[in-house]
This record gives sequence, structure tokens and C-alpha cells, in this order.
Amino acid sequence: MEYDLIEERMQKAIEYLEDELAGIRAGRANPAILNKVMVDYYGAATPLNQVGSISVPEARQILITPWDKSLLGPINKAIQVAEIGVNPINDGNSIRLTFPELTEERRRQITKDVKSIGEDSKVSIRNIRRDSIDNAKAKQKANELTEDELAVAEEKIQKITDKFIAKVDSLISAKEKEVMEI
Repeated sequence: MEYDLIEERMQKAIEYLEDELAGIRAGRANPAILNKVMVDYYGAATPLNQVGSISVPEARQILITPWDKSLLGPINKAIQVAEIGVNPINDGNSIRLTFPELTEERRRQITKDVKSIGEDSKVSIRNIRRDSIDNAKAKQKANELTEDELAVAEEKIQKITDKFIAKVDSLISAKEKEVMEI
């Protein structure tokens, strides 16, 4: 059995989950929320972090300073199109994003969204487990594995799955805690 391949596929599901969670606003300003913002840079869609510096001068504020001042307009437009939930403030040299304090109701909604994303990741990991076990059963039917080897393979696949499900639970729990902090 290719246990390394199974772990690699499950690790990709974890990496996807981490990317999704990084884009969720949790009260504090997090530059990762801008990862998917693409700026029209002389006709080419370019990630925002490649056309300027992004910093967090205060807990609820992000400061974007473009290397080329002529990009202030396109950056402003790209942020508005990305619908991240804040209006950019252009001061002529940089763009400020000020995040409002989250309400209790909004925090609860974000927590539900986080749980949903986590459940999707668990389903993805379980699908990988199912495919791997089906593959092992097919090998056993083709007489490439004995019944004992099949049982050992299923047990190892389940242990790998349990490890990655625990990682998902840990990531979700940490994000929920971050969102619910006041």
C-alpha cells in the first residue's frame, strides 16, 4: 500500500482548510484576508502582495502601501470588487482598511461557517480513506493482498485518517476560539 500517497492527499485537504480559515476575518486585521485580491497591474491580474507592502499598524487596521503610486486606484477597485466587507480609504500614498468590531451575532455566524468548512474537510478526508480501502480490497480480490494484509492495511489507513481528522478538529477549534474572543 502507498501510505505516503494517502497521507499526502490528506495533507492537501488540511492545507486547503488552512487557506480557507486564513481568509476568515476574526475581529483582528489579518493580511491573509487579502490573499485572493487580484490587482490589474498594467493589464495583468497580479496578487496584491506583489504590488505593494501590506502591514498591520493597529489591531483592526491594514495598511497597503503600493510600490508604484499610480496603482492606488486599481488597488482600491480590486479591494471593492473582492467584497471583503470593508471600504478602502485612499490617502494619496497608501490605502487603509479599518475593520469594525464584530457583533455577537456575526461571531456566531462565522463560527457556524467555520464548522461547515471543517466538516467539508472531514468529508474530503473520509473520501480519501474510502477510496484507499476500496483500492486495497480490489488488490485483495486480484490476489495481490491476503486477507490479513488487507486487515492491516485497513487499520493503518484508519489510523492515518484519525490523525488527520484530529488535525481538522484542532484547526477548527483554534479558529472558533479566535472568532469568539472579545
